[in-house]
Amino acid sequence: MEVLKLKIITTAGEAKSLLVEGNKRYVAGKLAGKDLGPARRQELVTKGQHPFAAIVTCSDSRVPPELIFDQALGDLFVIRVAGNVLDPVVVGSVEYAAEHLETPLVVVMGHEKCGAVQATVEGGEAPGSIGALVDRIKPALEKVQASGVSGSELCEQVCDENIRRVVGELAQSPVINHLVHSGKVTLTGAKYYLGSGEVVFFA
Repeated sequence: MEVLKLKIITTAGEAKSLLVEGNKRYVAGKLAGKDLGPARRQELVTKGQHPFAAIVTCSDSRVPPELIFDQALGDLFVIRVAGNVLDPVVVGSVEYAAEHLETPLVVVMGHEKCGAVQATVEGGEAPGSIGALVDRIKPALEKVQASGVSGSELCEQVCDENIRRVVGELAQSPVINHLVHSGKVTLTGAKYYLGSGEVVFFA
């Protein structure tokens, strides 16, 4: 069994390759061994964390990034919120990873059959604070509907558009924008397919 070794990654290209390789292992059911013992935990305490990728993704219980990308302790900085939408706290979390932890790759990962997207598409009254999620996804729905898409394709295309919109919104952060333009950070979108386990990165 392959064993993951501690390695500090400094480029987005290297980081994406590790995610792609890890996802291939996950899809194939050939996960790498991971050091989860006390020595590794203590190493992360004394030397600090150096996650090579920040993942903004949905809270859906079927979408755990550490498993999907077959990574270990200290590898990923994960921010999870239903519908993988943004608010100031989420943006601040990404800024912390990119600026303070020097994480070179930021991935916004949506997934097929997203409940938050489905709720937005179906409309109706959203109880409690669920409406705040729906409001964040509505612009993606409106854009897709304006292009003439309807029926069974609507939900998945809204999911894709929501991913692209969130990537664009993150790029508007002054902190992220500066790091992107200085070549220190790369932003990208991705979509996870529940059945196959595959992650497809957006161009």
